[in-house]
Amino acid sequence: MALTDEAIVRIKEMIVSGQLRPGDKLPREADLAETLGLSRNSLREAVKALSLMNVLDVRQGDGTYVTSLDPNLLLDALTFVVDFHRDDSVLEFLRVRRILEPAAAAMAAQSVTAEQVHHMQEVIDASLAGDVPEDLLTLDIEFHRLVGAASGNSVLASLIEGLSAPTNRARVWRGRTEPGAQERTAREHQAVLDALSAGEPDLAHAAMVAHVAGVENWLRKVR
Repeated sequence: MALTDEAIVRIKEMIVSGQLRPGDKLPREADLAETLGLSRNSLREAVKALSLMNVLDVRQGDGTYVTSLDPNLLLDALTFVVDFHRDDSVLEFLRVRRILEPAAAAMAAQSVTAEQVHHMQEVIDASLAGDVPEDLLTLDIEFHRLVGAASGNSVLASLIEGLSAPTNRARVWRGRTEPGAQERTAREHQAVLDALSAGEPDLAHAAMVAHVAGVENWLRKVR
């Protein structure tokens, strides 16, 4: 194992074990390097890497701190990687969405609030009134974000939001080229929402599978 990798592992172990907690300041570089039995250069490189992953926050003139470790913050690194996807990987992202989003919908059916249902209905109604594919995409993304948030699982919600971007171009393309795509999307969103508001996890799961799979099947046919 490279020395920098070893330093990363050792710092991670300190955080996982509770020696360092969210918001804690790391010991001075020289002291921490001595404690871990590593060179200061290896430790410095490890801190840089962990700061890029939003695990550590380097504050010039103050020191280095453990971040909040909030899932949204940590998953920013995943979103960064996802942004470099190639067009030929879109179907793979859709398959992953087809696994995660139905699970989120099923969870949301058990915990969604009346306020969340109302907000989702507003999004659906706005999508029926719109006619610009890019605006409709924004509403589509918002609906899926709201379902993820309603699941009550912040990690799952962050994953869904982060994995959405690579499929956006295909969704706009479908909106521009497939007759009735706008109405079909709104109808499928409504089916998901009806299942959520009825507190039916199985129906919500099935409705979301059908919705995401519809985009996937359409893209496979037109490619």
